[in-house]
Amino acid sequence: MMRMNEKQWRSSTDKDIFGVDFHRFAELDDQFNHIEIAEELGVSLSEVNRLKKKIMRT
Repeated sequence: MMRMNEKQWRSSTDKDIFGVDFHRFAELDDQFNHIEIAEELGVSLSEVNRLKKKIMRT
């Protein structure tokens, strides 16, 4: 059995992006502006912008 380091384990078990639930972000993205999303999720505005860019790339 191969050992997993902490980062590998977190990436396989944690489905959040930047500590934010992706589905919750998608719901809020349809209804609110970036500032309101940042306040609701407790993240910075730059993190909201990075999430938005990441979504647009996929």
